[in-house]
Amino acid sequence: MMSKNCISNVLFCMVALVSLVQAVPRIVDLSHRLNNASLTWPGNPPYQFTVLYRGFYDNSWLENNHFAMPEHMGTHIDAPAHTVQGMWKTDQIPIENLYGAGVIINVKSKAATDPDYRVTVDDLLMWEKKYGEMPRRAVAIMNSGWSSKYPNITLVFGSPKPSNESSFHFPSWHEDAVTWLINKRQINAVGVDTPSTDYGMSSTFPCHTILGKNRVVGIENVANLDNVPESGSTIYIPVLNIADGSGGPARVFATYDDEPSKTNAAAMVTCFAIYLYLLAAVLMCNVL
Repeated sequence: MMSKNCISNVLFCMVALVSLVQAVPRIVDLSHRLNNASLTWPGNPPYQFTVLYRGFYDNSWLENNHFAMPEHMGTHIDAPAHTVQGMWKTDQIPIENLYGAGVIINVKSKAATDPDYRVTVDDLLMWEKKYGEMPRRAVAIMNSGWSSKYPNITLVFGSPKPSNESSFHFPSWHEDAVTWLINKRQINAVGVDTPSTDYGMSSTFPCHTILGKNRVVGIENVANLDNVPESGSTIYIPVLNIADGSGGPARVFATYDDEPSKTNAAAMVTCFAIYLYLLAAVLMCNVL
């Protein structure tokens, strides 16, 4: 017969397993892959990748490559020093400034009809009306739907002449909205799914300057924002720790609690293995 203690322990473990399957957080990659198609601002050199060695060495497989790229290519950050002299270089950004609660500002419908759209303070207030006041030191990212155009250079820059900066048309932030985020919500980082934290037609780049002066990180060419809830995630910005850098590539990613109606496949496999272990424990209890 099974003892009461044995039954209690098994039941407790079963409840814990169900909780594990339902509570494992989702992780979403918010970066574009780096390769020869990666986009950068006109005038920067292209991405270069060279295989140095690929083959067997002392009976073991070995690969070694060399790559070269501008700091501001693909999914990357702008350090405050990018546009304001004397501000933080890439390696000087405190690590606690490279993550925060995710605030996704969805302006896809507006950007679809106006490629020069800029996120406004009203957009931010509408987000707060729906989700409550933004957490302090958050990471706010515009979702304009633009990442679906990447890496088509003419679509991303909104111009048949992507080498001509004066012809660009793509959405981004309005300087009033960026100022509001800094003054009212002490934001950690401001991002976009387009090539710049200033919209395509800008010639003075006020958002870049405001962000730099206030030591706020800018993130550009963010991907996969439709896979992240507009509220409730945590966004991480693991940029390369480049000494004296003005920015750098980042494998930006988000985590968020899974929905109760969904399950995590990896957790299910783990739980199944533990279930078999518990079943063996039950059989042993019966024997004892």
